[in-house]
Amino acid sequence: MPHSIRHVMKSRPALNLIARFAETRRGLLVMGLMALLPCLAQAQAPVIGQGPGYHDPRSPFKPLQERDGVLSWSLLAAVTTRVEKNRLLPTFPAAVQALNQKKVKVQGFMMPLEPGDKQRHFLLSSVPTSCSFCVPAGAEGLVEVFTQQPVRYSLEPVLVEGVLAVLSDDPYGLFYRINGGQGLSAP
Repeated sequence: MPHSIRHVMKSRPALNLIARFAETRRGLLVMGLMALLPCLAQAQAPVIGQGPGYHDPRSPFKPLQERDGVLSWSLLAAVTTRVEKNRLLPTFPAAVQALNQKKVKVQGFMMPLEPGDKQRHFLLSSVPTSCSFCVPAGAEGLVEVFTQQPVRYSLEPVLVEGVLAVLSDDPYGLFYRINGGQGLSAP
């Protein structure tokens, strides 16, 4: 008998023992905790798709730098969430709530929502996309933008100015929106 088959046959009783142990409540708890160990070991690592965004180190684009007079993504990301009636709702710090309906400037990477190279409705992300099918950040790392005049699509960061709406119960799960925006010179 080949070595690999003997190995599988010898390990089969061990697999049966693990399966029987996993059927008990204590076994389920222990097995669940064991499954979480890799996650706990990487607790400091950013979670892709949540938070202000994950900037892939392989990206050809540099991370955005904080600029005077431009709304900080770290401030926007300071939001926390709570579950209410099977929905995830944001809780904004006072500094973010104070920006509601105020004119602000935001820089970010454009994610078009319309066809064509000129956009009036798009998302700004705190980090560049690294996959055409993925959203690079959670809701706290995105701002929906409606502009008066079209803004040319760019892979480079764009700067927009407009009235910020802080959204506490958006049906699409967004936390921020710029209305009446206009594209400014590149950051």
